[in-house]
Amino acid sequence: MKTPVKRHKGPAPRPANDNSNLRDRLRAARIGWSDAILGAIGWGAAMALSAQAAIWLSMAGLTDHYWSITALVFSGAVLAWPLSLACFRFIAFRRSREAVFAAAFVCLSIFTLGVTACLFAVIYRNFYAQWHGDPFTKLWLLQLAFTSAAALYQFAVIGVRLYLPLGVVFLFAASLMLAHGNGRAKPAKTGLFAGQRR
Repeated sequence: MKTPVKRHKGPAPRPANDNSNLRDRLRAARIGWSDAILGAIGWGAAMALSAQAAIWLSMAGLTDHYWSITALVFSGAVLAWPLSLACFRFIAFRRSREAVFAAAFVCLSIFTLGVTACLFAVIYRNFYAQWHGDPFTKLWLLQLAFTSAAALYQFAVIGVRLYLPLGVVFLFAASLMLAHGNGRAKPAKTGLFAGQRR
């Protein structure tokens, strides 16, 4: 006796060329002006406070570069916030709260460290540019590549310490806040930013 074939109950599967999920994710990744600006200032202030605390804990604030380091970390976090927020919303679209928290944690970590490291590399390269060869020559390209690589290495070894211990606490708090506020959030409907009209 043959058993009857059970038919799938639920929504019909999408065709392979259906990009509606990608469109929905891109729509969800759009951020509002207030989220971008206020969040960036808050995240920058948190990372600057973390850098100041790390400097005070490691060397009692005895450095000539106290405010320039603070400005670097603040600027990197401010520029990283909108990028990490958009990427986080794209990844976390219609995910569970745990996945949303993980996405926020990873995106904030990677973009904050990455953007700040790139800013440091630009400053580092500009300082050593006076000893480099003529622009766009073979020697200049080699010097540019090795100077930038050295800057990124130095930031990875020395600069990451600026985010300990307060930066990790702020990272957990921001990730929890984003997970609570954006878990299964509805996507924005217009423009690159929610308040912008097409």
